[in-house]
Amino acid sequence: MSRKRKPKYIRIFVLTLFIVFLANGAYKTVSNFLPFILSRPFRGISSPLRGPQSQDSSPAGIKEPISLNSIKEELYSPYAILIRLKDNKVAFRTRSEERIYPASLTKIMTAIIAMENISDLKESVILPENIFPSLYAANASMAGFLPGEKVTVIDLLYGTLLPSGADASMGLALRVSGSEDEFVKLMNKKAKQLGMNDTHFTNVCGLYDDNHYTTVKDISVLLEYALKNKTFREVFTSARHSTAGTNMHPDGITYYSTMFEKMDTYEFDGGRILGGKTGYTRESGLCLASLAEKNGNEYILITAGAPGDHLTKQYHIMDAFMVYGKYLKK
Repeated sequence: MSRKRKPKYIRIFVLTLFIVFLANGAYKTVSNFLPFILSRPFRGISSPLRGPQSQDSSPAGIKEPISLNSIKEELYSPYAILIRLKDNKVAFRTRSEERIYPASLTKIMTAIIAMENISDLKESVILPENIFPSLYAANASMAGFLPGEKVTVIDLLYGTLLPSGADASMGLALRVSGSEDEFVKLMNKKAKQLGMNDTHFTNVCGLYDDNHYTTVKDISVLLEYALKNKTFREVFTSARHSTAGTNMHPDGITYYSTMFEKMDTYEFDGGRILGGKTGYTRESGLCLASLAEKNGNEYILITAGAPGDHLTKQYHIMDAFMVYGKYLKK
């Protein structure tokens, strides 16, 4: 009896081993693909503003055989435009002419207006006490200056673009125009001159206001213009800056770019990110205006409306690395 039953037990044992082997292989396959599935991007914040519907352009400077749809599917940011600077060629855009809230991308305009209206960048400006309470109440980002502090214009410019300081932005506005309202008039005048036809500013810091809006296309026009200014480019591409000593900070203040401090590296496949300005409010989502270089060509990328906030993954920066690294020709 035992000899007749032995082959049956062997067959059962072998079959069991085979089933276990198959199950283990299936588990490994699912395990390998699960992170990819979970990593797929989800849609960002859609703007409640009404504006003209933009059409996606034909790709120029885009690596083949990548399609426009594949780029859009990978972006966290619903609004984006990529431009090659040497010939102003639009390499990619999506919803680029729809209105957005620009948040602190506003400060690009604040900085360039100040640079064009103040000749002596070493001039000192006293930050009045009355500008601080409203900024604190709005939870505006600050460079770290104090009421009554005497700060040079150049340090206010770095404080505006690197740590995105509303205190620095207000100091520049008051120095140029005497009041924020008068400075905003200069901002809107410059926007009109540049052909930023769907942009309107109400404040110098980018604080949320229903009537404070722009498009990623308009911001690209502004950034392209601003980068022609040597001082702007120098500040915009800096990762950190230490101020001169002041009456409140004898040893000065060191602040860091809100973009660069979130990066482990500036480099991507074949190039590197040179500079950038971040922005965020609950209404705007995560926004980024960046400059990159690849194979001797410079590009600017403007994105807006990405999900998250300062404490989450920085989806706007992830978008920049994805677009620059994967979709520009080698």
